[in-house]
Amino acid sequence: MSMPIYVPTEQWMKDKADFARKGIARGRALAALIYADGIVICAESSSATLRKISEIYDRIAFAGAGKYNEYDRLRIAGVRHADLKGYAYSREDVDAQSLTNAYAQMLGDVFTHEIKPMEVEILVAEVGADPSGDRLFHILYDGTVIHEQGFTVLGGEAEVIVDRLKETYEHAQPLDVALRAAVAALAGPDRRLAAPDLEVAVLARGNGRRAFRRLTDDEVSVVLGGGEAVIEAASEVVEPADETATGLHEGGPAEASGEGETGGDGEAGGESGSEGGAESGDDSGSEGDGEG
Repeated sequence: MSMPIYVPTEQWMKDKADFARKGIARGRALAALIYADGIVICAESSSATLRKISEIYDRIAFAGAGKYNEYDRLRIAGVRHADLKGYAYSREDVDAQSLTNAYAQMLGDVFTHEIKPMEVEILVAEVGADPSGDRLFHILYDGTVIHEQGFTVLGGEAEVIVDRLKETYEHAQPLDVALRAAVAALAGPDRRLAAPDLEVAVLARGNGRRAFRRLTDDEVSVVLGGGEAVIEAASEVVEPADETATGLHEGGPAEASGEGETGGDGEAGGESGSEGGAESGDDSGSEGDGEG
């Protein structure tokens, strides 16, 4: 009779944390900044269909870094959580804090009880009626919640990008200045990012009940060229249809060479189980990051 293999709990948790961090570090980063009239989220992403940034509810946005099919399951679970709470009570009762708590429980349960942790970091952002109500919640792979002040960065090279943002970020700066600061921090001194390389969305106080709005490539190009961003309220925000995707890190199929993890087994607790799917479209050009 063979003896069972014993691994100390501390070592097992450390190994799972290292595994999750390596998967997330392969991903391209995103930055979220609070500006004068709301929150801007800017992600490095060449895909037009696989979204890192999405709307959750009226004044709440979601962003993820890491393994696409796993954090998209969390996005779907968050939409359902918010819709059910808004229907059962009122729309004003849906807030980022309760959604963050639900996500923390899901990720913590998976990290503790499953063999493979989820290779994701997620952001829940909420714009308030005034600047004092703006919220940025950064949730780690193990369910740890960080209430960020001013700005936050998720994904690969996060610490380096945070250091760059600390040098340029100012409280209550205009949208165009905040966006240029975010792009410069993501690109670094040796690269230049253009509008097609970016995914940008805002939660703008002036947008009415639905504060979420994506910026087009033309609008981003104007800002990067030194122009001023003009945010007009959109009557409706349409998200791409969901389709089932397996093993995607958000730029395309996972590579066997180690550029991406083969996916499909991202165990999400609660509502984020087997019904989660990836957004439509398989980008023909792999981004080469941990997400794709």
